[in-house]
Amino acid sequence: MNHSLRVAFCSVMAAVSVTLMFLGGIIPIGTYAFPALAGIPQIAIVIELGTNWAWPTYIAVSILSVFLAADKEAVLWYILFFGCYPIVKAKIEKRRKKLSATVLKFAFFNATAIAEFYLAMWILKVPVSSYTIFGVQMPWLFLAVGNFVFALYDYALSLLTVGYCRKIHPNAEKWLHIH
Repeated sequence: MNHSLRVAFCSVMAAVSVTLMFLGGIIPIGTYAFPALAGIPQIAIVIELGTNWAWPTYIAVSILSVFLAADKEAVLWYILFFGCYPIVKAKIEKRRKKLSATVLKFAFFNATAIAEFYLAMWILKVPVSSYTIFGVQMPWLFLAVGNFVFALYDYALSLLTVGYCRKIHPNAEKWLHIH
């Protein structure tokens, strides 16, 4: 496949991701939703071109989001988890049995969620009170709920991947002249 075509494909996917990250600063609930959506184009890159092309695209989107997205907590979520998770997910699921893959994916999510919590307080100066409900600090409850939401997100990404492979990949393969 033509190198220029690969670069163009990754650029279009990056533009979609950066646009979604930008929108996260406009719509109030975007802190979690838009980084999750912005990571989805990585699926196409991993399937069509492999992880060697997905990593640089992830880095480019991360850097551009730092400068262009207003919601810096959303950017932090993208950088630490949502932007790289489709790549990590593909790597984890490629050679592991289902149970060990599941354990690794949850370990990755929990490590990044805890890192995001501390980095948000340290770098972004997010007050601890934002993790409070009725005067009680609840970061562990948020993490438990986050694990449930992560399980749904991981399942949704799997369904999107299957759908992409069935419906879009055959056409993309022709367009990109793969194989």
